[in-house]
Amino acid sequence: MLEVVPSPIVSSTLPDPAPVQVAVIVGSTREGRRAPLVTDWFTKAVADRVDVVLDVIDLAGFDLPAHYTPNATPSLTDLRVRLAAADAFVVVTPEYNHSYPASLKHAIDFAKQEWRRKVVGFVSYGGVSGGLRAVEHLRQVFAELHVHGVRETISFHGPWNGFGDDGQPRDPAGAAAAATVLVDDLVWWARALRAARQADLSVEAGEW
Repeated sequence: MLEVVPSPIVSSTLPDPAPVQVAVIVGSTREGRRAPLVTDWFTKAVADRVDVVLDVIDLAGFDLPAHYTPNATPSLTDLRVRLAAADAFVVVTPEYNHSYPASLKHAIDFAKQEWRRKVVGFVSYGGVSGGLRAVEHLRQVFAELHVHGVRETISFHGPWNGFGDDGQPRDPAGAAAAATVLVDDLVWWARALRAARQADLSVEAGEW
């Protein structure tokens, strides 16, 4: 079951029409995870859009320190640089024990300013809840980091997390519509917040 709320937002009416840089964060690192399947569907669903540029950040490919450290490592530097370059984030997350993966929280906590005053959307999956309990917990975490969470969420429910044996959503039309609604809203907020951040930098530089 997918939550689809019609959006009145038309992103092309906003200033600064440059494409929005979106970091798609694959939150699960478990062996046998379904996250790559869900992420692959999402990236293909929005591949034809000219208003977003995607950067898939699969946490399974990062060797982050086991403990917090102020010392840079290659993986940690790569993660922070890519998060800093993003205007917006899409987090792909399952639900583990009524919440989100520890690997995702670990990665989130290694950055701070890189998240600030940006926007995040969620694609969740997992059983009856479709991962929505994980999303509700993540909203609180990102709010603390000054990240705005868009209301629209894509969630895949049921056996095999809403996907069939062919690796596609069981409700392809509903999934595609949900992706459009989510990304429309994400782009609107990302452009508005990018303009605000740029205005702050202009003031600091004495351009006003």
